[in-house]
This record gives sequence, C-alpha cells and structure tokens, in this order.
Amino acid sequence: MIYLDTSVALAQLLAEDQRPPDWLWERTLVASRLLEYELWTRINVRKLARSHGEAFEDLLGRLAFLELSQPVLARAREPFPKPVRTLDALHLASLEFLRRNGQTVELASYDQRLLQAAAALEVSSVDLTA
Repeated sequence: MIYLDTSVALAQLLAEDQRPPDWLWERTLVASRLLEYELWTRINVRKLARSHGEAFEDLLGRLAFLELSQPVLARAREPFPKPVRTLDALHLASLEFLRRNGQTVELASYDQRLLQAAAALEVSSVDLTA
C-alpha cells in the first residue's frame, strides 16, 4: 500500500517538472482526507477549478481515504522524532495509524521535509524517479 502525499497529487494534476511515474496509479493508494482539502485549496488559489475539476475528481477516485479520526488526531498532537509542520504531522499520524493497524505502507512524496520525518519514523518511501 502506498500513502500518497499532496505533493505527488499536485505534480500529477498540474503537470509540474516532477511527475509521478505511470505505474504509481496502478498501485493501491491511500491518503488522508486532508489531501482532498489541500488540493482544493491549491486549485482554487490558482483559479483552476474549471480546467482541472474533472482531472481532480478522477484522481480522488483512485484513492482510498483515511478520515481524520480521533486516534489520528491524538497521534498528531504527540511529538515526532524530527520537527514537523502541522499538516505533515497529520499525514504522518495517518501513516502511523495504518501501520499500527497492521498495514505495510510506503510514502510517496516529493516533500523532502516530510520524507525525512517519515524516515525518522522508519517509514520507507517510494522511488518516484523510476
């Protein structure tokens, strides 16, 4: 199972310099519900809802979502081995929730700070250059 970070979803939607490999979308992908709201915020800021709305909905349809449940939120309030930003804490707490419930999860992200914080939690990352 691959936990998809917002940076990867944005790269796919906005055709940025870094684009995730096609094989990624054939895998089992999970994300925090937070990703949906992060994407909408970025799309609305750039006024791309009309031009990217359908692609946005298609991308969301490929994901299984983990809600920001009480156990996830409680973990996000606890310290992490490395300093993290608020939204990263929520993503990492979601990842840890999946692992505590027996899931083997890898992180797909272009965000170096998030990748470093995940590595400190012994979460492996997906090589998005392949």
